[in-house]
Amino acid sequence: MMDVSRRVFIKQGALALASVGLGPACGPYFLRNTVFAAEPDRSSRATGGRKVLICIFQRGAVDGMSMVVPHGDPYYYQHRNVNGIAIPRTGQDGVLDLDGTFGLHPALAPLKPIYQAGHLAPIHACGSPNATRSHFDAQDYMEAGAPGDKSVADGWLTRTLLHCPEDAAKMNSVFRGVAMTSQLPRSLQGEADALAIPDLRTFGINAANAAPVLPRKKNRSMAMGDMQGGHDTSAAGGFEALYDDAVGDVLHGAGKETFEALKMIQSINAKRYMPASGAEYPRTRYGDSLQQIAQLIKADVGLEVAFAEAGGWDTHVNQGSTQGQLARRLQEFGQGLAALYTDLGDRMADVTILTMSEFGRTARQNGNGGTDHGHATCFLALGGNINGGKVLGQWPGLAPEQLYENRDLAVTTDFRDVFGEVAQKHLGVRDLAAVFPHYQSSPDKFRGVLKA
Repeated sequence: MMDVSRRVFIKQGALALASVGLGPACGPYFLRNTVFAAEPDRSSRATGGRKVLICIFQRGAVDGMSMVVPHGDPYYYQHRNVNGIAIPRTGQDGVLDLDGTFGLHPALAPLKPIYQAGHLAPIHACGSPNATRSHFDAQDYMEAGAPGDKSVADGWLTRTLLHCPEDAAKMNSVFRGVAMTSQLPRSLQGEADALAIPDLRTFGINAANAAPVLPRKKNRSMAMGDMQGGHDTSAAGGFEALYDDAVGDVLHGAGKETFEALKMIQSINAKRYMPASGAEYPRTRYGDSLQQIAQLIKADVGLEVAFAEAGGWDTHVNQGSTQGQLARRLQEFGQGLAALYTDLGDRMADVTILTMSEFGRTARQNGNGGTDHGHATCFLALGGNINGGKVLGQWPGLAPEQLYENRDLAVTTDFRDVFGEVAQKHLGVRDLAAVFPHYQSSPDKFRGVLKA
């Protein structure tokens, strides 16, 4: 077993203690002067204008035809009963029309002004060419960026980070890739450093609840685990035990004052963060994740890729229409996206938000008032550089002969072409073949998600 890298542990441990919910004067200054104190040529680090990608995974296979309703396709209402799960075309609780053919579920009302501003684009009939209806396999394939290939060990976001030109011009931050999850998602596993942070308010303060998660390298992922297995589990005790042995070759003269400043962070209340412009996040785990991503972006800690997830989309029974199970999930989902967009304000010029789900639901409702595992679904893209105000993709139609296997919305946009366009046009990745093995993604396959 490899020895614990003391340099990496101290650097990431310092970040683990830091609560990023600070005012703009304190937050970025503190982080730049502690996190990067051990790095050479710190003064040359550029933090402004960095492009950020936020990925939100809707785990459980969201019904894309209820999220962005194809109310102009006559077969939609033949497959789905208006008294069942169909979203009415008219009326007080009807579809929020976008273009005469598609409309938002009424629970997504907070997103319509963003669409009208040209900063939101649904990408319909999007998904994987792989035919699996297994949640586990489909999620794995999508996060690996390699449908049907279980040999790919790392995630597409990791490969994106590794081939992002930011690295050539700027020093790396350990906050480059952050997942607001208890475990590192498949998308961020691999050779690029990434952190799993369940909650910034407790990250590093209680080692049992939060730790830098880098599972590809056992020596790093065990650092906190060893402390939990019989040693002092308090942040101060754990880090001080390593500090005395490592300060000479890690902090390079930054001194114990820096370490003492890190301990002081424990007394700062992360709840002091106030979203801008009256943005109101859902008071849920999902809402907290999005709010804390906004905190990281505003703190200018070098974030390039953020990951969050929302579950509860596997609606086999009692899916509901404008009310019910799915509507409640969509309300939370849309409120969170709108709050993040509002909170970031002008920073959205450099931010792209991309939502995804492993597959969609059946075109027809089942006998239990729900939908079963399907094929294509709908992704959403939000941001200042999004080619929004229109529904993107090629609509395959819902006539029986147009359905995939006579039951599902057909895939007409391979998810890798959406991922690839965002990776190339937003983050600047040039070699898409290195990001998506065995697949030729190219600009001629892009759906125009981002402006030229």
